[in-house]
Formats: sequence, structure tokens, C-alpha cells
Amino acid sequence: MKTNANTDYIHALIAEGEHQQQDFKFEISDARKIAKTFSAFANTDGGRLLIGVKDNGKIAGVRSEEEKYMIEAAAELYCTPTVNYSMQTYQVEGRNVLLVQIEESGQKPVYAKDESGKPLAYLRIKDENILATPIHLRVWQQSGSPLGELMEYTGREQLLLDLLRENEQLSLNRYCRLARLSRRAAEHLLAKFIRYGIVEAVFEGHKFHFRLK
Repeated sequence: MKTNANTDYIHALIAEGEHQQQDFKFEISDARKIAKTFSAFANTDGGRLLIGVKDNGKIAGVRSEEEKYMIEAAAELYCTPTVNYSMQTYQVEGRNVLLVQIEESGQKPVYAKDESGKPLAYLRIKDENILATPIHLRVWQQSGSPLGELMEYTGREQLLLDLLRENEQLSLNRYCRLARLSRRAAEHLLAKFIRYGIVEAVFEGHKFHFRLK
């Protein structure tokens, strides 16, 4: 892999700080942790990793070729399905910085294996990797169906609309309680409403809430 000397480009990216489509990593010590970030980017809008850059934007540099192999392992061994990415080395301030570009996946959800081998899917929200809820998984699964789906409008659908109008934000637990529904039934209906663009999920206070879009 050739080293790029375009330092202005890297400095411009660093000046943006960490955000929904950019993350800094001082080093890679665990491919599983990188797989988590790959999953979050792939399940959201794609993004890029700057490796060899501290959280405060200072250039630390990549220490060894081993990190490139861990990136490959993160994308191909610890992510399901495999994440598409590209990697470029830049020399900045006499140190090497790896720029890894991750594409948004057309096959969601993308799972990352945790330390026990359990597959978990993540979302990228602002500058954080957030564990996807069962509702997000249902939205992706429903969206992946090749067949259209006719939404039956019953008292359940009307009650959900009424509750969303009465509550600026509605949590899943509160919805289950007020509607007297099982979590499975509530998740299924909320996922349908999100898929049809009626409802949106909002992440605030480390929790997801739902509101009319």
C-alpha cells in the first residue's frame, strides 16, 4: 500500500472532530472493538476511521503493520455480513495515519461479534456507537423482504397513533404498559410505523424514545 503525503487533507478531517461519520482511534489493540465501529457505520450512513489519531486530534501515528491485519480481521472475521472498506496510509508530521473508509451496507443489519462470540448490531448516533434495539432489527428485517406488506388498520394502530399524539415521546415500556401489549407485538407495530415513515426513533438520555415524524 502506497503512502499518501497529502497532509492537508488529514488535518482538514481532524479539524471536523469526531461525528456521526468519523471516529478517531489512537491504536487498534482488539479487532472486535473495531468490528463494533464497522457495524455502527455500516448500519447507518457509512463513515471513516482515522487510526493513529488521539481523541483530542493529536497525531500519534500507527505503530505497526499488525493494525492493518486487525482491520481486515474486524471487517471479514468479526462482522457478519462482511463490511466493505478501503484503507489508505498518510504520512502526517512524520507519522503514519491510517484512513479507513467504511461503506453503508445494503444488507442490514451488520453484526459484530463480541468477546463471547455473540453477534450484536450497532448504530452510529452523533459520535457514539449505540446498540441497535430489537425494533431496529425488525425494521431492517422487514425492509429486506422482497414482498410488499399491506398494513391492516385496526384499533391497535389507532391506539398507537393516539398515544403518540398524547405523548411527545413514547418509550417502548410505556407503550407496552398503556396499550397492554407484549413487547414482541409492540416492537412489531412500532417497526412497521418507522418503516412507513410515520414514526421516528429518537436517542436521548441514553435511551430510545418514539415520536410522530
